[in-house]
Amino acid sequence: MASLRALECLVAVADSGSITQAARLLHSSQPAVSHQLASLERETGTVLLRRDPRGVRLTPAGRAAVADARRAIEAATSAVRSARAAGEATGGSLRLGCAQSLVSVLAPVIREWHRRHPEVAITLRESTAADELHGFVDSDEVDLALMPAPVPGRFTITTVAEEEIVLTAPTGHPLAEQPTVRLEDLEGVPFVHYAAENGLSAWLDRSFARAGVRPEPVMRTAVTTAAPQLAAAGLGIAVCPVSALSDGFPGEVRSFSPRWVRQLVAVTSADPDPLAARFIRNLRNHGVHVPHGVRTQLAADSPTSTKTR
Repeated sequence: MASLRALECLVAVADSGSITQAARLLHSSQPAVSHQLASLERETGTVLLRRDPRGVRLTPAGRAAVADARRAIEAATSAVRSARAAGEATGGSLRLGCAQSLVSVLAPVIREWHRRHPEVAITLRESTAADELHGFVDSDEVDLALMPAPVPGRFTITTVAEEEIVLTAPTGHPLAEQPTVRLEDLEGVPFVHYAAENGLSAWLDRSFARAGVRPEPVMRTAVTTAAPQLAAAGLGIAVCPVSALSDGFPGEVRSFSPRWVRQLVAVTSADPDPLAARFIRNLRNHGVHVPHGVRTQLAADSPTSTKTR
């Protein structure tokens, strides 16, 4: 395979008409340029240059090779530019995976990147299943995935935020009359649960089982943000991550006692590359946005370490 240096020598000779001038253009010596050209002729098995008293002329084979040589040099230069741009977050692409309920955590960071780094192309894949997100990382379909801990040990994880798990209820619900709620208070309470394909379903079932609590599911939804809305509409109570709540939430929100939190982590297959590492730092700086109306409802005596904006 012809070296890039040999192709550069051929193009320089074509542009200058002289091996001496080509050597000057390339900041090289004349023997070094001649050696590269001779190597290229041996590889192609044909004469590329003819020397005469007026200088050096390309043969038909040489002229044919120069066009592709220019494209190869430009492609190599472009590859270096693209890699440098990705390393400096001024170009390239970033493929994100995300637990469905955490899109609201990603959204402000993506918006900031569209404004500050418009040359970086960002794509997003969402899932309600932890195993599917793990598969995205394993198969190199995403550069990083944002999801709740725990995560299998084969991955590299970076904690980006702590998120509170809260109870939501319709206005006037007996549990909403309390400043905080205990898990034990959910025994037998009509409950808007999650469908099996949503990872929160099994996670909550395990949490309830450990506490010896059995809420009474009245319906299920696969969409995390739908559960608190259904609860607020009067179908029962729901338990959800605070990121599932939006501004203007129409129901009641209460903290658990003791406070219930989960760690949010950025998952990569190995140490994150510079582009992913910069995005992860921005995630940590932004944290979890808690709408003002929701913050004011949470129990005053439940200290929060969730970063808010």
